[in-house]
Amino acid sequence: MLRRTFCALVAAAALSSPAFAQDGKPLNFGIISTESSTNLKQAWQPLIDDLSKAVGVPIKPFFASDYAGIIEGMRFNKVQLGWFGNKSAMEAVDRANGEVFASVIDKDGNPGYWSVLLVNKDSNLQTLDDVLKNGKQLSYGAGDPNSTSGTLVPGYFLWGAHKIDPKTFFKTVRAANHETNLLSVINKQVDVAINNTEMLERYRVNTGKDATESVRVLWKSPLIPADPMVVRSDVPADIKKRIQEFFVNYGKGADAEREQKILAGLTYKGFRPSSNAQLVPIRQMELAKQKIHVETDTTLSAADKKAKLAELDRKLDELDKLAAKPQ
Repeated sequence: MLRRTFCALVAAAALSSPAFAQDGKPLNFGIISTESSTNLKQAWQPLIDDLSKAVGVPIKPFFASDYAGIIEGMRFNKVQLGWFGNKSAMEAVDRANGEVFASVIDKDGNPGYWSVLLVNKDSNLQTLDDVLKNGKQLSYGAGDPNSTSGTLVPGYFLWGAHKIDPKTFFKTVRAANHETNLLSVINKQVDVAINNTEMLERYRVNTGKDATESVRVLWKSPLIPADPMVVRSDVPADIKKRIQEFFVNYGKGADAEREQKILAGLTYKGFRPSSNAQLVPIRQMELAKQKIHVETDTTLSAADKKAKLAELDRKLDELDKLAAKPQ
């Protein structure tokens, strides 16, 4: 179903937005679906317009209904660059010829953000322990499967740490984007939902309201590396260079005041250079999650389990060595 839906989306995109070539046809800028495409377009379009002028190539926004649509868009060269989360960037690098070239800096200068577990302020759930004791009576708003803060990080640091599979632990589970999950908690449509601190700030920018007046944070993750910007490796080198220079200098030049207003609408202070190395801790979490799954898999023979664990340990050792190298 997902592949059929995506193929239709790609076909439509191909008709309206020709794939990039060196003859000046547009580059498509993929934007992960953290909230409604209307809100995202309003926030990103001014920056995309400036990017088009700086690079000298028309840039068009590309939206899909989920993260997988943007990953597949880059895989089939219908998306040439864009804003990703760390897990979706990892998928784009591994499966869609992508490479990380920059990462965002939030409005307070933080090098990342946090995943959070939310309940409505009127809820009787006062602590994480209350959730852990009452899962069978609760509805849960899960994140997109390819979301770092919505799935990977809570899957490892929250649910994995308590040996919980949300799909069987809660009465009902519904996966949605961050905006939908936040509004669902505010409107008491779900009992508990995962989210992140970036969305709480976006809610303030979009509505002028402080989400913490309506929701309570029961759990906060370790720091997650800031969202990466990704470009396809086969975009011409001179274009890639101009793209990176645009982002790392945006909000700092002669037009800084106007550009900072645009960045404020994105809840960003700016961008810094980055590379695929920023995905190492995300890869470590993904492998650690796989290791937990293998260790608890009762269908595997002892020999198969030992072999799979040895291979995962080998990959983790390689990542540990990468993480130890100065960047």
